[in-house]
Amino acid sequence: MAFSTPQDVINFIKAEGIKVIDVRFCDLFGQWQHFSVNAKAFDLGTFEDGLGFDGSSIRGFQFINDSDMLLLPDPTTAFRDPVLELPTLAIIADIYDPITKQPYQKDVRFVAKKAEAYLKQTGIGDTAFFGPEAEFFLFTDVRYEYTGRGASFYVDGPEAWWNSASNGKGGQLQPKRGYYPVPPADQYQDVRTQMMLALDAAGVIPEIHHHEVAVPGQCEFGIRFGAMLNMADRLMAYKYVIKNMARKMGLTATFMPKPMYGDNGSGMHCHQSIWKDGVNQMYSADGYAGLSDTAKYYIGGLLKHAPALLAFCAPTTNSYRRLVPGFEAPVNLAYSARNRSAICRIPMYALSPKAKRVEFRAPDPTATPYLAFAAMLMAGLDGIQNRIDPGEPQDKDLYELPAEEMALIPQVPGSLSEVLDALDADKDFLLQGDVFTEDLIDSYVGIKRAEADAVRLRPHPYEYVMYFDA
Repeated sequence: MAFSTPQDVINFIKAEGIKVIDVRFCDLFGQWQHFSVNAKAFDLGTFEDGLGFDGSSIRGFQFINDSDMLLLPDPTTAFRDPVLELPTLAIIADIYDPITKQPYQKDVRFVAKKAEAYLKQTGIGDTAFFGPEAEFFLFTDVRYEYTGRGASFYVDGPEAWWNSASNGKGGQLQPKRGYYPVPPADQYQDVRTQMMLALDAAGVIPEIHHHEVAVPGQCEFGIRFGAMLNMADRLMAYKYVIKNMARKMGLTATFMPKPMYGDNGSGMHCHQSIWKDGVNQMYSADGYAGLSDTAKYYIGGLLKHAPALLAFCAPTTNSYRRLVPGFEAPVNLAYSARNRSAICRIPMYALSPKAKRVEFRAPDPTATPYLAFAAMLMAGLDGIQNRIDPGEPQDKDLYELPAEEMALIPQVPGSLSEVLDALDADKDFLLQGDVFTEDLIDSYVGIKRAEADAVRLRPHPYEYVMYFDA
């Protein structure tokens, strides 16, 4: 059920016997935070007066001397939680300063709102549509630890080839052979269908589900595209439902980009288009792959700013275990129709003008969707405003090019530290229209540099294999 007004929400609470209101907001790093309110204490006044919380306890937010912050629930985001046992209504809140009553500049949802407003301000369009494809793994066994004198991780699942000698049933999937097999090779058909029904109940609107390339248990849902802010809200709900439904069924879901070596990682290819007055601005019957000049310049912006974009779109050290030249991930800064070896792909499944879009293939599902979507939109708008030429399309298999040709195609940076450096050097496009602020970027980069250092400073277990007998 869709809600438009606070009164709609209050009416639903009473009619459905809702006991708990779970108030949620997103931090800088894509994690939902929450607390729960007795439904008897949640009324129309809550939407006006808000609910307080300690901003100094959230990474990258406030200092302790100005920690009081305010949450104002957005009625349009409410949905009945499909995974909790007691009748619970989840609702996303916007963050405000309790003194000035102004939106909080580090509220990632506010960043997305400002990006949508900036799109309208440019006159280029009035709506940006996004369609992310967030892949994930399902494991039956997950264990990991790190101490000063030891480190380990262990993941397992019944589909994996390494279990073929021990389970007595056979039917395991070989590496990179997980794409589209029917059961019993695909052992998670019913699991995904149950997840699909829960996602549908949460308003996420899954259209398709299937097994992905990697084994064990890599999966994907195709969820219906939507306007940028709404899509970011739905992606947060998507990850929440997947993780909780997996836990209910004795599994563990992870959106980590590269949880294990030797098979494909999980990406989050992002389809995007700009519309104005109901017309898709990305389409031209005469253009390459049906692209308009607007779309080509949008791609030009994505390619030019890709190194900086990845600070938001592939924001973990683990992201660069996936984004490795010569493997399955799209690291080549080029565009092409149908070609999955280019970082920007033009899907050709449907030739309708309404279906024309650009797919940016580098992001992964550890991204904060509000920041990643806003950053991609700002890069594309910069490309359109400055008529950035993306060059000629690359319709060859870029993985198989001769070395001399491959050397002419730039690639994405190879580490989190490098993309943070790129963001420091190339952030002016994000600051246009006050969409991103220096304060938000500095807070984000500071914590992400600490993450990069945390990995850089610790011995890696495989270094023992290579160097212990030096």
